[in-house]
Amino acid sequence: MNYQAIAQEVFEIEAQAVKALSDRLNPDFSRAIDIILNAKGRVVVCGMGKSGIIGKKIAATFASTGTPSFFMHPGEAYHGDLGMIAKEDVFIAISNSGETDEVVKLLPFIKENGNVLIGMTGEAGSSLANAADVVLDVGVDKEACPLQLAPTASTTATLAMGDALAVTLMKVRDFQPEEFARFHPGGSLGRRLLARVKDEMVQHNLPLIAQDASFAEVVDSITRGQLGIAVVDSESGYGIVTDGDIRRAFAKFRKDVFDFTAKEMMTLNPKSIDVNAKMADAFAIMETRHITSLLVLEEGRLVGIVKK
Repeated sequence: MNYQAIAQEVFEIEAQAVKALSDRLNPDFSRAIDIILNAKGRVVVCGMGKSGIIGKKIAATFASTGTPSFFMHPGEAYHGDLGMIAKEDVFIAISNSGETDEVVKLLPFIKENGNVLIGMTGEAGSSLANAADVVLDVGVDKEACPLQLAPTASTTATLAMGDALAVTLMKVRDFQPEEFARFHPGGSLGRRLLARVKDEMVQHNLPLIAQDASFAEVVDSITRGQLGIAVVDSESGYGIVTDGDIRRAFAKFRKDVFDFTAKEMMTLNPKSIDVNAKMADAFAIMETRHITSLLVLEEGRLVGIVKK
């Protein structure tokens, strides 16, 4: 059995399912965008089973890209969580068949509550489609599952439709990286755009040595500091010796290198940054200069080291 051929067939089926969405886009997609843009409340996404898992991802993407949103499990909704839905909220219900019992049971409440209902379904004549104010067609010709039972291509298509909504909303709102970073302060982008050098720098047990420190003392300082550098406090200003400097010096001078002092190996006045600068500026310097460390200065005095 050719495993790769099976995988390629899955990719082809799912790729065709997503491509077909583009051909079936209609004015309801634009209506959905306008509804969400003008909503005074949040976007509530609801789905059961695999559709629910996709719905959680769609809600999470909305929330992280400027559209307040949360996922609601239809079973929990039917047993009290409907109280979380305000009249100003937009309700997105996901059901490939459009007849998922747990979802269909919620439709009378959604209509009575006055919420705009966006249905994501593959069946135009289904209960969900008939009840929805806007219908987004996520139907597929076939599943990638050989038994045509497990949701595969249909969930991929639904996910792609959710991404299309989120990305369109981002572009219309001119959503900027700084805004994305605000919702992801723990990620690398958040670190780059929000954090300041003083929040990220190493400031304790800095590998600071005198200019007359021996080769062995330089190596010991680099090892203890675990930052890949030793900082030399010289009469001409700060200098650094990197572990790369050590290797290159040894390769060139061999045993004579043991007679060197820190002053003879250091790079004087290395790149530095102010303690109050943003990490984005620190990363820009390090990437432009192809270095991994910066000295952090406050009024010309070493107060830390920041690493890439």
